[in-house]
Amino acid sequence: MIDLLAYGCFFLTMALTYAIMCLGLNVQWGQTGVFNVGVAGFVATGAYASVLLTTPATAERFGGFELPVAVGWIAAFVVAGLLSAAVGWLTIRLRADYLAITTFGFAVTVQLAVLNLESITGGPFGVGFVPRPFDAWAGEPLLFAGANLAVLLVLVGVLYAALERLTRSPWGRVLRAIREDERAAESLGKNPTRFRVQAFALGGAIMGLGGAVQGHFIGFIAPENYLPMLTFQVWAMLVVGGSGNNRGAVLGAVLIWGVWALSAALIDALAPGGQQARAASLQIVVIGVLLCLILLSRPRGLIGETDAVSRHVGERAAPARRPLPAAKRGDSARNPE
Repeated sequence: MIDLLAYGCFFLTMALTYAIMCLGLNVQWGQTGVFNVGVAGFVATGAYASVLLTTPATAERFGGFELPVAVGWIAAFVVAGLLSAAVGWLTIRLRADYLAITTFGFAVTVQLAVLNLESITGGPFGVGFVPRPFDAWAGEPLLFAGANLAVLLVLVGVLYAALERLTRSPWGRVLRAIREDERAAESLGKNPTRFRVQAFALGGAIMGLGGAVQGHFIGFIAPENYLPMLTFQVWAMLVVGGSGNNRGAVLGAVLIWGVWALSAALIDALAPGGQQARAASLQIVVIGVLLCLILLSRPRGLIGETDAVSRHVGERAAPARRPLPAAKRGDSARNPE
């Protein structure tokens, strides 16, 4: 029973690390309409930035400053955000497929860089001995997994509340206006390029934070963790959950990660030993079929985007009538019109 509860905590913790990445993509695509297929690059940037600052010193590579994990997470957010702002400033004027190709090229460049810069990133061997929160409790599986889950719940909750507030703020409404009709927003004095770069930078920073949190939870990072498959997973999570809705982003992350983990377990149990490597590709097929079914039955995802993002919209459209004073109510009753 304890092992089952510990695995449940482990499963939800991993799902919530993907939820952080998915929330970042939702800022870029769901709120602003910026088509980013380089998610893996920003996730890798955050993961390596945090790990290099927090791991023990070693003569084999740069880094090893042994800073606290929280400092590494903050650094991952800042470094990934600055890099996202630079990439966005250079590419955000591109549209649709051109922007997709550029961001995909960025992700491939990052993956090749971490693969070949062995003196900094450890190369294909990756970086081990990554400090994990509550590592002293690793001997107690349930306590260790529960504490990590609690940290992720708090982190995702704070991030969700902040993004919800931003979505309903004037800044968030401008993003949606640009997404729906750029020329109309520009005619009202808004600079679409500036707002897109801001959204791209914020989304990339959140993805970097997600990569750092996941890296510290697993305790090891390597270049093969940040292949284009990661981008596909995060996109599937957002589309299934509901693009433009932060609750949908979190729900989609938990659901798709559950399907991914369950399909992996079934392949391990049913496929012959020599065919498991090939059978692993069936995981992608399962996610693709699920994605098609969701799009056919619920095109907006399981939790679609809400039409109104401000509590003042209804008030302006239909202002409530104030009750008449008692004396006037009496006059109105005696002298009906």
